Amino acid sequence: MSTGDPQSRLDTRGTRAKGHRLGSTANASKPGLTASADKPGLAAKGSETLDPSAMHHLAGFLIAMADVPARRVFRHHIGQPFELRDVEFSLLVLLQANHGAAPKQLARSLNLPAPHVTLLLDRMVARGLVERRRSPSDGRALQVHLSAKGEDLAQRAHQVSLTMEDELLRVLSPAERAMLRELLIKVAGAQA
Repeated sequence: MSTGDPQSRLDTRGTRAKGHRLGSTANASKPGLTASADKPGLAAKGSETLDPSAMHHLAGFLIAMADVPARRVFRHHIGQPFELRDVEFSLLVLLQANHGAAPKQLARSLNLPAPHVTLLLDRMVARGLVERRRSPSDGRALQVHLSAKGEDLAQRAHQVSLTMEDELLRVLSPAERAMLRELLIKVAGAQA
């Protein structure tokens, strides 16, 4: 089962490759390490990388490839400095924008099973970042709120997130960035 961590992915030989994913282009700019120009689809002699163009028709493959540098940027700007996993950051920002969300709503928004959200909330409560409260209108229903500490952390991390991907997306024009976000939102919202 995948953990979503690029360090736990399998390399092209089916073995663990620390920090690398299938189709990595890290060596693409080095001479002799690209696909053979005279024989498309065949790796150049001595090449450490493969020609991934046979996979370019798969949106999932391309999204996964784009996810590698995006996760690296997240870890550098949010994960390490604020000691937050991506799902924890997402939870904080969702709660900042949706005060008193129900655990069921969080599960839907985070695309996680309810038991995983329960464990996530347990960890966040233990860190003093969120609080579970009974709904004032329905004492049986739970609402999740940011604590003062959680509100402060969410605000600071969100502020960093507004510009952290600028360098990653520098190859795209502002219009292309807007289109990419729009298309990703559409794909993410599609029900399989």
